[in-house]
Amino acid sequence: MHYPTIILGAGAAGMMAAAQAGPGTLVLDHARAPGEKIRISGGGRCNFTNLHAGPENFLSANPHFCKSALARYDQHDFIALVDRHRIAWHEKTLGQLFCDGSARQIIDMLLAEMRGAGAELRLETAVTGIAHGTDGFTLTLDGAAPLTCRNLVVATGGKSIPKMGASGFAYRIAEQFGHEVTETRPALVPLTFGPDVLALTKPLAGVSLPARVSAEGAAFDEALLFTHRGLSGPAILQASSYWREGAPIRIDLLPGQDALAALKAARAENGRRAVGTALAGLLPNRLAAAWAEARGLTGQMANIPDRDLAGIAAGLSDWQLTPAGSEGYRTAEVTLGGIDTDGLDARSMESKRMKGLFFIGEAVDVTGWLGGYNFQWAWSSGWAAGRAIAERRA
Repeated sequence: MHYPTIILGAGAAGMMAAAQAGPGTLVLDHARAPGEKIRISGGGRCNFTNLHAGPENFLSANPHFCKSALARYDQHDFIALVDRHRIAWHEKTLGQLFCDGSARQIIDMLLAEMRGAGAELRLETAVTGIAHGTDGFTLTLDGAAPLTCRNLVVATGGKSIPKMGASGFAYRIAEQFGHEVTETRPALVPLTFGPDVLALTKPLAGVSLPARVSAEGAAFDEALLFTHRGLSGPAILQASSYWREGAPIRIDLLPGQDALAALKAARAENGRRAVGTALAGLLPNRLAAAWAEARGLTGQMANIPDRDLAGIAAGLSDWQLTPAGSEGYRTAEVTLGGIDTDGLDARSMESKRMKGLFFIGEAVDVTGWLGGYNFQWAWSSGWAAGRAIAERRA
């Protein structure tokens, strides 16, 4: 069968593109259900965009590439779509928007938009080969007759969360048609540590506190979480996109506070208190006790001279650790890097090397911060490709 447009991937970007591309569009996916990453996102409530989404919230070898798509279909456009479907939502923190109900509402909304546009969805269908000829693209399917199309949109995502079927399929397609793929790595992922650091952090698993985490010049003020394997929480996930192997991260356990002034105040208030007890006024109890023990901080606050107090304060506000690695694609929320944007048209997401071939969403070398930014890139890039196809047909 021939279709004007075939979209590979029934995720956020693929369904958004299908809703714009119009009649004669077929969406293929190997999964049993569409939008699986949408379904599990945001604790089941889908952090579907961020009020503050802009180019500065994205990483790419070309930081300017995302500007066109984000400007032409922004977070307010998607919020308007959500409102038209009467999906109740709320802002959680830092501009993050969630459904009041279920993430399934976003999936149902996109499916309704697809139906309204005349697009067709076919699940549990694996593509085993793609060829290009004078009439467009021919797709070889596993256990079914080949399909042909004039426009092929690749929206199969990156490598993150392989248990849900993620793979490097999009990158293989890109390379087949002459595109470069930048280095890919897990992003928005917990960091792991060696035995020396784990001796402190592992017993603290489950402890959380506000912190500022910095890596390679980027700093994030959000929650930090101790785990059995190292550190997690939003602040760590954000920093993980910037961290590189062998480099340290820097943690301020008292963000926005003058640690030395706080310790001096605690000493002045009650000099007979043990150091660990004084720290418990600034940090969660378990962390305060472990911190004092690991650094041999004993005795009463009154016996700690200013010089030693300054050293304790420096450790609290500039704790430097070198991760051993990350938890990898298994738990990474997204893939950093991807299809080189130099080979794509920023307005349409179409290949500059192959007319009718489009790449959108996570597969492209555009990676957002934690907090709804990656979904916004999916909506914006999907919309851009879908509209370009629709306008070409008009």
